[in-house]
Amino acid sequence: MADTRQALVDAARALFTEQGYAATGTEQIVAAARVTRGALYHHFHDKSDLFHAVMEQIAREVAEHLIDAELSRPAALSRPPADAWDEVRDGLRTFLDLCVVTDDFQRIVLVEGPAVLGHEAWDELVARHGSNLLAEWLARAVKQGRIAPVPIQPLTRLLIAMISESSLYIARADDRSAARGAMGAVLDRLLDGLEASAVER
Repeated sequence: MADTRQALVDAARALFTEQGYAATGTEQIVAAARVTRGALYHHFHDKSDLFHAVMEQIAREVAEHLIDAELSRPAALSRPPADAWDEVRDGLRTFLDLCVVTDDFQRIVLVEGPAVLGHEAWDELVARHGSNLLAEWLARAVKQGRIAPVPIQPLTRLLIAMISESSLYIARADDRSAARGAMGAVLDRLLDGLEASAVER
């Protein structure tokens, strides 16, 4: 049963990425997954429920990739306690690198997610797999004196919006590598302004 459910998620993920939610029919999904329509409705209430499962999987994978990348950095093993602001900036760089080679995150999570599921469900998913962790890092960065003491929740929402727009900008560019470099340079300059030393000047 778990294999059947995953086959449906994998098939839907590929089709939603290529064609979009509205253009993808359930008959296409079950055909691609090589299962019956009954199997689809055994595991999911409807197409939107399947879409939610796909979006959840993609968001979780991206979050896990960012955490694993941060934990594998040599510096993470040699600076107790970890420098939270460096973690934020390293995580953003890793995310931008990921945007160069992925399409499903942009289309399914950022573009179609809010429209299909509604902003409340989208906000909940983003909080579970991204913004809560980012808020923790930002709060530690303030506590460590790395960035100026500003309200954490508004800052988190602003950075999430910047991350989303950066991802879409890269995904829609003809030359994604060049777009990633340009966006990275702009984000670095903006983040420089948050550092405590910059505010003191």
